Amino acid sequence: MRKRLWRLRSNPLRRHDDIVEAWIVLVVGAVILVGGTLAGFVTSHAADEEFSAQRTERHSVRAVLLTDTPSPTAGVGSRDLIKAKVRWTTADGTGRTVSALVDTGQKAGSKVVVWLDSAGNSTIEPPSSKETTLESAVLGLTAALAFAGLAFGTGAAARYRLDRRRIDSWGTEWDLVGPSWGRKTG
Repeated sequence: MRKRLWRLRSNPLRRHDDIVEAWIVLVVGAVILVGGTLAGFVTSHAADEEFSAQRTERHSVRAVLLTDTPSPTAGVGSRDLIKAKVRWTTADGTGRTVSALVDTGQKAGSKVVVWLDSAGNSTIEPPSSKETTLESAVLGLTAALAFAGLAFGTGAAARYRLDRRRIDSWGTEWDLVGPSWGRKTG
């Protein structure tokens, strides 16, 4: 039967390195649990705020395509965008012409939807709420796993150093005790 926290219990064979290793395992576990969770939530929240700012800042306008766009490339479920000249009329009646991202395979004169940022520059469509929720969750999970991996790696490196120190100590002790055990074979 396995005993829990055996390294922290009183034992005449327990070495100082065993206690240090037990504390390393305990601290690394706590850091992974608390720090990984915190890193995940902070990253997810920051990504969600950034996506929300993009949705707030960007707006769409209806424009007229001035040039033909090439046919889409063969790709299942992909949406090809290309820069093309478009024209639209602003709220104050001024006509504007810019290069904007539009779908491929359209003829000049087609009505298109163009996305603009707050400065009036052409940009891509902001991600939808579902897309941002999924992407925020993936980014948060990635940050949590990266933090946990870093903490685990640091703990593993510390435990490796302890193991090397213990092995060196056993070698030194064997060099002292071994000759007194009598004749060596070989």
